[in-house]
Amino acid sequence: MRMYDLIMKKRNGGALTEEEIRYMINGFTIGEIPDYQMSAMMMAIYFQGMNESETLALTMEMAKSGDMLDLSDIKGIKVDKHSTGGVGDKTSLALTPMVAALGVPVAKMSGRGLGHTGGTIDKLESFAGFSTGISERQFRDQVNRIGIAIMGQTADLAPADKKLYALRDVTATVDNMSLIASSIMSKKLAAGADAIVLDVKTGSGAFMKKEEDSFALAREMVKLGTNAGRKTIAVVSDMDQPLGYAIGNALEVKEAIDTLNGRGPTDFVELCITLGSYMVQAAGKASSDEEARAMLAKCIDDGSALAKLADFIEAQGGDRELVYHPERLPQASIVEEIISPCDGYVQKIVCDEIGICSLILGGGRETKDSKIDLSVGLILHKKVGDAVKTGEPLAVIYANEYGKLEAAKARFLKAYTINSAAVAKKPLIKGIVNA
Repeated sequence: MRMYDLIMKKRNGGALTEEEIRYMINGFTIGEIPDYQMSAMMMAIYFQGMNESETLALTMEMAKSGDMLDLSDIKGIKVDKHSTGGVGDKTSLALTPMVAALGVPVAKMSGRGLGHTGGTIDKLESFAGFSTGISERQFRDQVNRIGIAIMGQTADLAPADKKLYALRDVTATVDNMSLIASSIMSKKLAAGADAIVLDVKTGSGAFMKKEEDSFALAREMVKLGTNAGRKTIAVVSDMDQPLGYAIGNALEVKEAIDTLNGRGPTDFVELCITLGSYMVQAAGKASSDEEARAMLAKCIDDGSALAKLADFIEAQGGDRELVYHPERLPQASIVEEIISPCDGYVQKIVCDEIGICSLILGGGRETKDSKIDLSVGLILHKKVGDAVKTGEPLAVIYANEYGKLEAAKARFLKAYTINSAAVAKKPLIKGIVNA
């Protein structure tokens, strides 16, 4: 078998066999197939597409290219949640203790963020002493003991995907549906969960800007998960404006804690309850959506979800008292309001631009080596559809350098469109995709 022949086959519109895809992924992972040949293959796939069996074979071979996490000694049905990411998306911080409090084992691998804010691990490091540097044995033992553990993604989890994505990123072949879906799902399948709940974002702050593309991606991923033998469901949710009000690492942690105290923003609570209801049902803890939602609301009301977060933080070296005293989390030295220049209604927020404001302040990474400032960010006061008066605050900005504050403030004001016409608020949940 020769890579040259496989490139030609795909270039001419042929379908690759499982054996051919295995040869290609194995050869590329160990360095026998050079970057230039794999680049040619990615471009051929970009133009010719992949059928269902090709996409599944690619996903499984990338999943099997490294460690396949074995969670069989964790009691119960393990359910993982994955979000395609967006501005203000701190869902894992509130959702995982909620479902863990209901007896759903949470054994989650998370990463660091590259972009406007940190990833889940960066945000959790707002708790002094918190570490995801635990062994697989400790990881499994902790889930059995307290119901929840989060560890960093190992270098050996789907290494073929990491290598392939780096190549796609520089060859303009990222945005192909089969390649995107297989990239995400290879890591999810390698992480060992029995069931997967996906949060696929759509809108200006999402990877997929168009709703139809988001639904297409959701369908592709659900199909992959189902064909791989995992119960998989996708929720398509709006990201045309930030989720909740907080953008920035410690600020998002505080908002997640507020949510577990029953004081969360309406949209964020809705998303947590929606995703959580499918996780609880997939784990066999509830037989209907209504029952699952009621259980999730109760674990907030009775404080068990907040207590679970504290147990989790303590188990991984963090200070549990910060869960009950979030005012002790990292604090910025400069706090200023961003004032509305006119009366009217918020028509539109360019969501990505709000994310960039956080990046400018130091809340995200421009490169993988960038150091994150956990204390900076923004708290929005006005979102799409809200009325606003001249001089009212649109947001509060948290910074540690005046130069960065001024640059972020100027960018923020350009991201908001305010005019006299009232505008209807859009639904957060766009739809559900299941097998």
